[in-house]
Amino acid sequence: MSNKPELLTPDNCQLIFIDHQPQMAFGVQSIDRQVLKNNTVALAKSAKTFGIPTTITTVETEAFSGHTYPELLAVFPEHPLLERTSMNSWDDQKVRDALATNGQKKVVVSGLWTEVCNNTFAFSAMAEGGYDIYMVEDASGGTSKNAHDMAMHRMIQAGVVPMTWQQILLEWQRDWAHRDTYDAVMDIVREHSGAYGMGVDYAYTMVHKAPERVSHGERLAPVPATGGAVAAE
Repeated sequence: MSNKPELLTPDNCQLIFIDHQPQMAFGVQSIDRQVLKNNTVALAKSAKTFGIPTTITTVETEAFSGHTYPELLAVFPEHPLLERTSMNSWDDQKVRDALATNGQKKVVVSGLWTEVCNNTFAFSAMAEGGYDIYMVEDASGGTSKNAHDMAMHRMIQAGVVPMTWQQILLEWQRDWAHRDTYDAVMDIVREHSGAYGMGVDYAYTMVHKAPERVSHGERLAPVPATGGAVAAE
């Protein structure tokens, strides 16, 4: 990891989802499982909005772990699922090939469990592949809060950068004048960002007088970039 701070952009990173499968989620105790799924799907939608090269890998789907969240698959319906037997995704040649094909050396990681699959992948990808790892803390989960926290501390000590999904979304957007992604970002915020999303709805309806009721999937008219009520500080 370079000592020089560098923001993530849609052009300098790729994303990997590791083992977002029900049996793995059953064991998560570090974060509410519904919040975990919300954050994971929000991250996936963010990646799709900005065209981030994305890898999805699974472990022992039929034998143990079950199928990937349908909500995640719905974001990437045509995406291949790279099936593995190994706990460490880096050990699988298909995964290494996918990362190499995507090309970017900054890898954003969301996975289960933090202390096993995330930890081992991060260390191997850094040591053997020369990748910079950005761990999405709130789109990952461990078997206990202590296990998750200690794994995050261990990775941070080794140079992994901790992030959250909304931080990544807004870092990719960066400027509200980027109109080609503005509407999609606001849709993600309204659906997945809790209080921030409620504030966006309030700004649309109360400040900008948009219609109160909007059918599912229908976008409100874009709010000018000067409308500071919807922009994150």
